[in-house]
Amino acid sequence: MTPPSADRPGSVRPGAGPFPRLGTRRARTDDADTGPVPVAGSRPVPPLPPRTPVPVPEDTSAFPQVEPDDVAPATALPQPAVEELPTTEKPVGRAGRDLRAAIGVALLLGTAIVGTLLVWPPAFLAVLGAAILVAVVELGQALRAGNFHPPLVPLLVGTVAMEALAWTRGPTGLITAFFLTALAVLVWRLAGGPAGYRRDAAAGVLTALYVPLLAGFAVLLLAPDDGAARVLVFIGTVVCSDVGGYAAGVLFGKHPMAPSISPKKSWEGFAGSVLACVLVGTLVLTLTFHAPWWTGVVFGVAIAVTATLGDLAESLIKRDLGIKDMGAILPGHGGIMDRLDSLLPCAALSYLLLSVFAPI
Repeated sequence: MTPPSADRPGSVRPGAGPFPRLGTRRARTDDADTGPVPVAGSRPVPPLPPRTPVPVPEDTSAFPQVEPDDVAPATALPQPAVEELPTTEKPVGRAGRDLRAAIGVALLLGTAIVGTLLVWPPAFLAVLGAAILVAVVELGQALRAGNFHPPLVPLLVGTVAMEALAWTRGPTGLITAFFLTALAVLVWRLAGGPAGYRRDAAAGVLTALYVPLLAGFAVLLLAPDDGAARVLVFIGTVVCSDVGGYAAGVLFGKHPMAPSISPKKSWEGFAGSVLACVLVGTLVLTLTFHAPWWTGVVFGVAIAVTATLGDLAESLIKRDLGIKDMGAILPGHGGIMDRLDSLLPCAALSYLLLSVFAPI
């Protein structure tokens, strides 16, 4: 039996008919894209007309020009007025202090000191004694920040004893009371045991030397008949050193004196301190004590140098302890000890110099 031929009726060719045989691929004469294949029953889509470019005129002078200022902003709405709240900041000077509070406290302290000296000089002892007791407590608390624990009880008792004996027994009584206070500190600290004994005992002796002993020389200045004038000369010259140094430092200060200890203290400020102290010392010593003019120059320079060193010494202690002020009892100044830093060493120097330049 022979297979049906393609030319014979009823024969079927491969791939023909309504269902072409799978796997059969008709050879194409070319691989070009012949366009979309028409779908049965769909109408032919006419081709899109070509785009016609819009001509842009080269001369734009016919168009109106609009300046930016003529265009009103779309968001130009009235803004509500913002009411400024009253500020509570206080005026602070270059020294980092509240100037109003500092000036007010300085005036109060000056009035108390001058008033007691002019009205009844022994009343000055009460003001000085109270200030020294507070200063001892402040220094003791500040030393505790560096893990020093000086015994306060013998220091406070010794402070009263030193000031009282300086008033009644003179220099001998002051020195005797100091040594007894130092001995009491050493004995009192024995109860705390050996741990940290040398550190705490040394801090206690330093406190007795730094505060009540040096303050005792102010008591010695007050003891003579003209003691009120001597104390006023001593305090007034130190105050002029502070004021002259501050004013010159603010106006002309450019070269720091000891930036690692006191960054705001400058050589220009120190020159202002010397100039102010020399001027005041010369006037006071020549007019009040009838001393030669050169004694006022020496007194003024010595007070300016000693006051500056005393200020730097306390700043060094505070930086070593990591504190800013010794206390906070005086607004704008810090503590009592922060105001006595330059007065304490100058009290001893003033007693020595005035004993030579204006003997009793």
